[in-house]
Amino acid sequence: MTGHGGEIEGVAVAPSTAGGPRSLGGPADAAEVPGGRTVSGRSGRHRRFPAHRRAPGRRRVGAVRVRLGLGLLGVLLVLAFAGPYLTSWRWDAVDLTAFRRPPSARHWLGTTQTGRDMYVLTLRGLRASLVTGLFVAVSATGLATVTGAVAGYFGGWADRGLTGVAELLLVLPPLLVVATLAPALHGAGLPVLAPLLAAFMWMVTARVVRGMTLSLRDREYVLAARLLGVRPVAIILRHIVPHLAPLLIVDVTLNVSTAVIAETSLSYLGFGARPPDVSLGTVIADGAPSAGAFPWLFLPPVIVLVLLVFAVTLVGDGLRDVLRRPA
Repeated sequence: MTGHGGEIEGVAVAPSTAGGPRSLGGPADAAEVPGGRTVSGRSGRHRRFPAHRRAPGRRRVGAVRVRLGLGLLGVLLVLAFAGPYLTSWRWDAVDLTAFRRPPSARHWLGTTQTGRDMYVLTLRGLRASLVTGLFVAVSATGLATVTGAVAGYFGGWADRGLTGVAELLLVLPPLLVVATLAPALHGAGLPVLAPLLAAFMWMVTARVVRGMTLSLRDREYVLAARLLGVRPVAIILRHIVPHLAPLLIVDVTLNVSTAVIAETSLSYLGFGARPPDVSLGTVIADGAPSAGAFPWLFLPPVIVLVLLVFAVTLVGDGLRDVLRRPA
């Protein structure tokens, strides 16, 4: 054993300014990785890599999520639109000899308390919820793109007015508004509910689009287009919206799951699809009181709803990782 700067049983010890040898693996061994995180300890434990080295792995995982989500979503889409044709029962047909019958060769998922086939009824509800979710998501993202880009590009009164409307709608609870309007819209169903949902789902994205537009409008190519006399609408469509594409793609995807959950919840409460039409929310609402004694009235639409939201969320999260730019 030697003194300072020597060796302890064959292990080199750096000289200490505090009067003694440094402890191995302690805080003094921490090293700063340029552009990344701290690497702690000589053994490499708790090692964290820079963001640009972690990005490929994140993208690979994101790509796997996208493929899994799209595969599951494709199966659900095929079932929603082609599945009902695999059986002879229509969604509104009634079997007077089978009330609350369990799954069988005649009725694959059983029958309801009114004798309707649960298999066809569930797929009919899935189709209605899917169409509503897609319409709401595309409409909300489109509205957010227009308002955010206009507010950010023009500024002034357009910015103040559109931002004020967005902030006002942000403080209003959508469920309360729809419930308040429900008596006046009695019987309107999904054709009215879908635009109402879209009207309350664009504000947050619009604020993000506005902020990005504020930074993009001062870029050289945008200024050059202005000097050449290009119209503002053309500048927004050609030079600003393409840079927003990754954000908008992820937003419209995640909005589908949000819209499906919102539509299902409102239909469950009686504010959505109106009889005789159905959605996943109405099928779940009809089967919930008898779920304990007759589980086939409740479980099929719930499982389909969970799979739908899970698939869309997988696609959205995966796209966010794939399209994210490295820091």
